[in-house]
Amino acid sequence: MLIDLHNHTPLCKHAKGNPEEYINKAIEKGIQIYGFADHAPMEFDQKYRMSFEEIEIYEQKIIFLSQKYDNIEVLLGYEVDFTPLISKKVLERKVDYLIGSVHFLDNWGFDNPEYIKEWNNRDVDDVYKEYFSLIEKMAKSKLFDIVGHIDLVKVFGYKPKTLIKDIAKNAIKAIKKSNMAVEINTSGLRKPVKELYPSDEILEMILEENIDITFGSDAHSPEQVGLNLKESVEKVKKMGFSEAVYFKNRQKIKVKI
Repeated sequence: MLIDLHNHTPLCKHAKGNPEEYINKAIEKGIQIYGFADHAPMEFDQKYRMSFEEIEIYEQKIIFLSQKYDNIEVLLGYEVDFTPLISKKVLERKVDYLIGSVHFLDNWGFDNPEYIKEWNNRDVDDVYKEYFSLIEKMAKSKLFDIVGHIDLVKVFGYKPKTLIKDIAKNAIKAIKKSNMAVEINTSGLRKPVKELYPSDEILEMILEENIDITFGSDAHSPEQVGLNLKESVEKVKKMGFSEAVYFKNRQKIKVKI
């Protein structure tokens, strides 16, 4: 079964194509479980997300499409930035799932090409440690169902000298304890790092801890829907994974992959 739970819409202001085009592409790719998790509104970084006033528009559109199509299951979620600015208005929405992501260290959008020069002012190991500390705190918050692109911090190819397993170990343990799933996010393969999120090292830790996985292409255009998805499923199967999960009404559902 092919699952793709992390996809965006033009409401985030940096995606193109209408949601129905995304669904049709998913059907074409043989995806059975498809979810939208557009960037949730917050009082920061507003040029890269929907406004609070657009929440109803977003939800009504996805719900309408979920009722229109009977040959694919269309799910509703949000990708929520784990920051002090998280809004209860988002956390309390009636959705299928919430993806928790870290895109900011303080006010620095470390994965945004607009701010890439800031990497030159930082110690890479310190950035990684701060990032995974936030992933750990996010897991401990128990606010979310899925960890989004768990090692997004590597997006531009900056790698730490410290072993990534040592940096990430506390975050992985917190994810296990929180019963969250970790997404296999294929978008890293089309970013400068040219790697799947997570890395093989982190995937090994996830497998060892028997943490649930799910999948997302993080599509910001119809052309990106399901990109590298089948290959990623085969990769994790070879590593020893046999199941994946998706969520409906915040309830975890396990399926064979």
